[in-house]
Amino acid sequence: MSKQKSPVYVLGVGMTKFIKPRGKVDYTELGFEAGIKALLDAHITYDDVDQAVACYCYGDSTCGQRVLYQFGLTGIPVYNVNNNCSTGSTGLAMARSLIAGGAAHCVMVVGFEKMSPGSLQSFWRDRANPTGTTLKLMAETRGVVADAPGAAQMFGNAGREYMERHGATADDFAEIARVNHAHSPNNPYSQFQQVYTLDEIRRSPTIHAPLTKLQCCPTSDGGAAAILVSREFLEKRPPHVRAQAVEIAGQCLATDGASVFSGSAIDLMGYEMTRRAVEAATREAGISARDDVQVVELHDCFSANELVALDALGLSDRGKAHELVRRGDLTYGGRYLVNPSGGLISKGHPLGATGIAQCAELVWHLRGWATNRGVEGTRHCLQHNLGLGGAVVVTVYRRADGEAAPAMDSRAVGEANGLGYNPAVEARGFTREQAEAVMSRRARSDWALQDTLNKVEARF
Repeated sequence: MSKQKSPVYVLGVGMTKFIKPRGKVDYTELGFEAGIKALLDAHITYDDVDQAVACYCYGDSTCGQRVLYQFGLTGIPVYNVNNNCSTGSTGLAMARSLIAGGAAHCVMVVGFEKMSPGSLQSFWRDRANPTGTTLKLMAETRGVVADAPGAAQMFGNAGREYMERHGATADDFAEIARVNHAHSPNNPYSQFQQVYTLDEIRRSPTIHAPLTKLQCCPTSDGGAAAILVSREFLEKRPPHVRAQAVEIAGQCLATDGASVFSGSAIDLMGYEMTRRAVEAATREAGISARDDVQVVELHDCFSANELVALDALGLSDRGKAHELVRRGDLTYGGRYLVNPSGGLISKGHPLGATGIAQCAELVWHLRGWATNRGVEGTRHCLQHNLGLGGAVVVTVYRRADGEAAPAMDSRAVGEANGLGYNPAVEARGFTREQAEAVMSRRARSDWALQDTLNKVEARF
């Protein structure tokens, strides 16, 4: 991999609450809300944005333009990205490449998803399914259960193989879910806020053993956005804005290697590409995932995938991820803090927004804004976002000044950001005046905006 030509920073982030997909909020509103919040957080206007990346899986072509035109018709390039569950972080990787390569100084990445209730479905019946070869291999090696969702079977089978090979138990997977649900009440954007006992998780309906319902992520509606900038752009910002910048210290977007079709259920779920991506991202950042990372947001679409990901990311010895679980090393007081947001299992999983929401969570930790869920001395955060079919993005974040996250209180955060509150711990909205202040001042279009601002304002 070629060395990045220049550093890239996350200057602003914003997200909506993740909600059950009931068809009540359109993607235009989700993308607009998240985008306005990110612009406010970055203290810029849409006129400062050179290029934009829109991330979504379910929607017609150019949904990105439909969302971004609401901020202004400035004529900038808009890229629409669809990379399965890793779509949001793929957009971040694309934006970073644009800036590092000198094609832009400020890129807005916005992810949104309006989903259908229930398990994921393919809408195309007249062409090959992109994961058809994956499903075919699963059928030949492990069989197919007619009444269980395909994704739950694929990841559940990886969990079964981990049990067979390494001695993990069903309780290890249940404990992973218990921890994620226990974290979620501290995240105001989380779809689920309820805490469950280990026994309640074990006794919830079985989806595909060892997975029970409370070990599976839900479908969700939601949006998230991030503003990525160059060093040159950052250096022109006021000191208090520069102080909140978080550097993307290392990042790798990888796809599957030959082992994916080895016949192993674990390999089938992208173990090799995760391993390759984390090695490249940590090498670029000059750190060790195991020794230097404090906070992790990883792709726990199912508790089985969290266990496999812990192993693939090198946070444990190979075959020993369940020992991290048993020692309590995934939560407060342990070796790592994993998925303080509640993870996909409890926070929700609107596909296009997920990777950017993970980014927002880790940015808040490094700023010291995650006052109700951070850990002292946080210097490096690790993000893992996986999509079958396949792609994975692993990212290492650190503060622009290289220091540990400061100890702050929410009142100080509200004073520093000018919002009067801390968005990491309160999921508030914004006023019409605030929204209009960061929309384009030279190319705003009421026709493109339609009634979106009114709808978003009404929800607040």
